[in-house]
Amino acid sequence: MIAPSNVLIIDDDPAMRDGCLQTLSSRECRVSLAENGEDGLACLQCEPFDVVLLDLRMPHIQGLDALERIRLIDPEVAVIIITGFATVESAVKAMKRGAFDFIPKPFTPAMLRTVVGRALEQQRSAGSARNDIDEVGDIPGVGTLIGETPVMKRLRRMIRRIGSSSSTVLITGESGTGKELVARALHHHSPRAQAPFVAVDCGCLVESLAEARLFGHVRGAFTGADCTRPGMFEQADRGTILLDEVSNMSGAVQHKLLRVLQEFEITPVGSTQPIGVDVRVIAATNADLGVRVKQGSFRQDLYYRLNVIPLRLPPLRERKEDIPLLAEHFFHRFNRKRRNRQLKNITSGAICLLEERDWPGNVRELENVIERAAVLCDGDKLTEQDFADHLAEPTEETLRAGSRNLPLREAERDHIREVLASHNFNLARTARALQIDRKTLRNKARKYGLLDERPRSHS
Repeated sequence: MIAPSNVLIIDDDPAMRDGCLQTLSSRECRVSLAENGEDGLACLQCEPFDVVLLDLRMPHIQGLDALERIRLIDPEVAVIIITGFATVESAVKAMKRGAFDFIPKPFTPAMLRTVVGRALEQQRSAGSARNDIDEVGDIPGVGTLIGETPVMKRLRRMIRRIGSSSSTVLITGESGTGKELVARALHHHSPRAQAPFVAVDCGCLVESLAEARLFGHVRGAFTGADCTRPGMFEQADRGTILLDEVSNMSGAVQHKLLRVLQEFEITPVGSTQPIGVDVRVIAATNADLGVRVKQGSFRQDLYYRLNVIPLRLPPLRERKEDIPLLAEHFFHRFNRKRRNRQLKNITSGAICLLEERDWPGNVRELENVIERAAVLCDGDKLTEQDFADHLAEPTEETLRAGSRNLPLREAERDHIREVLASHNFNLARTARALQIDRKTLRNKARKYGLLDERPRSHS
């Protein structure tokens, strides 16, 4: 049985909305209604649609402006512009901005069915061509991209759609949601896939050397520069560069990066000769760059340059329906690594326990928890008991009692120790979780003697 098509009608005229609803519902379409642009965009954020009927003249957000935002949310949805102000000029503008078709009011039910039918037919044809995008094996590093919730299906569709372009992408999301994985998937689905993918952790760049690391330097440019070295932008030529945690860049480096995005040239430190580069830039951050702009710590012009195509990764607590799939995936991955004997399965009770948690560390935390349980399990399957001790959270009373009258130094030490342990003493991941740079974390960990507590396998 073929699933019904999803159609969204965005129109401020109640009679028009009702007429379209009555006409299209007879064609086995599941129709949703929105009375203005804001409500329509909110609907598109929550679930995927095949076709959108969009009124050209509405209060607050005009149809053409809404069309551009719809294309950012879901580039593959077919948008049909409907308006009582039919002009050739507005039709051309709508088609240039990505509309599938344009029909003037008043229109007959037959005309509406015909146009919507053609849009749905095109969607089905395009869907057959890209049918494998919902197969998790189609994207490298499938773990974080597993999921059948609407937001994950839309994410995979967006990766395929925008991967083929060279537009700059800004990936936002909490730590552990898979921003680097998505960046690598975008590179994999691009014409640059055979060229280098270079990932830069901006939080680990020492400010005094950041410019040289990114743009290279010539011999003698500074003390210790005994030879000419290409920077990361040059290494990524014809490929993709990921600027991870871009919010941690200093003001001076932000200025240099802006010049690169404007001129597509870099100038190595100590040189006056610019070098042309052909690089696709993907930026990622767990910070709100809009807030950083208002605070004055991030350049507004650079923010606009980076935010050409925004891509938000949802935290795991917003897609808990995907936890069983993720849990099964990680279970099988780590089960294969058990050299003595493999486990039979992960029980439904254990998965229910995992579903109850909000996972502040997101998919990365879930992965770590399942790996730890699989390694330490003594039975023949993973059960609730294998997770219970690790997932047990202290009560609010316990936290208050434990922190009462605790000196600030000890409170900071204990908190850093806890986060380090939860990330297996990986300094880069811990620094991201604490939202500090790795150098600061290393200094604090050394001061508190926490590096001596690392398990031997991590030393």
